[in-house]
Amino acid sequence: MEIKDCFYLGKITKKYSFKGELIINLDTDEPEVYENLQSVFININRKLIPYFIEKSTFQKKSTLRIKFEDINSEQEASSMINKEVYLPLENLPKLQGKKFYYHEIIGYNVVDSNYGDIGLIIKVDDNSSQSVFIVKNKGGEILIPINDNIIETINRENKTIYISAPNGLIDLYLK
Repeated sequence: MEIKDCFYLGKITKKYSFKGELIINLDTDEPEVYENLQSVFININRKLIPYFIEKSTFQKKSTLRIKFEDINSEQEASSMINKEVYLPLENLPKLQGKKFYYHEIIGYNVVDSNYGDIGLIIKVDDNSSQSVFIVKNKGGEILIPINDNIIETINRENKTIYISAPNGLIDLYLK
């Protein structure tokens, strides 16, 4: 399994007990979906290694206490701290309406209510406080804030996102 075929679920942050239990901070809006996992992939030296789960329970809303098979001591658990946890993309719950996964909309066409077809999403930049679509246009790139007020609808069949950009935003890039 390769990282490109998976999504980031969270990170192992600390040991829970001397019996090898660990705490995973989940990076999800719906942690309850992942309570009864049978296995996960852990990034060890840039390779995804499968680990099978003996048991898991929620500690808090987004932290999962987990016991992996074959990790039975505090020392073995210590070697897992700060490791990233992944699941295959097919394990992602299907989203409806205007909700989407960032990886899902790469290659989608963007159509603005005033300008029409403005280009293809080539990337999502989520490194700042405001995530943006990076849209490839004939004239270069257009940055569109990801915001429920801007996104009107998503047509998954046609791979198109319909937006209504704020006045002047697209003009900044087309001139």
